[in-house]
Amino acid sequence: MSTLYDTAPAVGGATPPLRPSYRQDWRAYNLAQTREKEMVARLLRDLCSAIESPVQRRGRPRIPLADAVFAACMKVYGGASGRRSMTDMREFEAQGLIDQAPHYNRIFEHLEDSALTSILQAMIEESARPLRAVESEFAVDSSGFSNSVYKRWFDAKYGRERSMGGYVKAHVMVGVTTNVVASVEVTPASISDYEMFAPLVRSTAARFDIARISADKAYSGRSNLSVVDSIGSVPFIPFRSNARATEPSLWKRMYDYFHDNQEEFYGHYHKRSNVETAFHMIKAKFGAFVRSKSPVAQVNEVLCKVLCHNLCCLVGAFYEFGIAAEFWRDGSQTLKQERPAAWVRNLPPRTPWPYGGKKARIASAKRKPAETAVPSGGL
Repeated sequence: MSTLYDTAPAVGGATPPLRPSYRQDWRAYNLAQTREKEMVARLLRDLCSAIESPVQRRGRPRIPLADAVFAACMKVYGGASGRRSMTDMREFEAQGLIDQAPHYNRIFEHLEDSALTSILQAMIEESARPLRAVESEFAVDSSGFSNSVYKRWFDAKYGRERSMGGYVKAHVMVGVTTNVVASVEVTPASISDYEMFAPLVRSTAARFDIARISADKAYSGRSNLSVVDSIGSVPFIPFRSNARATEPSLWKRMYDYFHDNQEEFYGHYHKRSNVETAFHMIKAKFGAFVRSKSPVAQVNEVLCKVLCHNLCCLVGAFYEFGIAAEFWRDGSQTLKQERPAAWVRNLPPRTPWPYGGKKARIASAKRKPAETAVPSGGL
């Protein structure tokens, strides 16, 4: 018998328990919403101030790289096409946030640049750093952003043509208090969630003190539990129905805890729903699709959405918790670091994705130092 909110039926006329509700600080919420755009623009300008433009030795003068990143992110924030975003760009130029409003084609060209991916990832991680004091529990999940690329094929079994829309997948680690994205990886749709868990955990642990991590059964496995245990955190990942534990190990300890303390376990595990909230916030405000056509531009566009979401979280935290954001206190060296994608090893030989493909792998192999030859007799 089901009742309101799927609670147990009343026994002896007793009132069934109601779903808990939480009060909203409407004054802080209203202030954050009514002043969000101007504050996001200024926070983004502070983040972009650390970006250095590459040295140009010939050709027509290029726009500063910081202005290009700023324009790309604010275009995504506004939700309009590049041409219809030009009014906003001229307003930002008048406010002194950028040196000159770039042409919309220049914005598209920078989104096509694979070097922008590492910069955007570093900015996302830095934008989450001010919330370190209030975030100690995190949740991991992934979600897709559709694109305009369609696959068509003839199904010989059913004798008709079939089609399927393409999408890119964003893997994120989210703080459950403010829903800020602490770490993100954008991959093709075919990359599994399980193998992206460890890179997200290690990246977040470098900047946050992680007490607990919650994730669904897609991440359940011995290697992922070991990664969480290595950083001194507790994993709340439910076990699959066919999971077994025999020999004494971390897997067995968590397996026994999961089965012996179901109520306590799921009390922590259900904080994982905050990552679903974060994805809803991103897609409802900035769209669940990407306008870009090429794979590189699609990755960068999704990263721009995540960065804008983090800046919105900072605005809310400023009015709710009184946290003022300060960026690059430890230096901006991370902006200059190249970040090879963690999912490259599973790409087929011919692929349009950055860091992948036969030519990219050959070039990478050539850059590696030659191994020392070992005599035939051994060491």
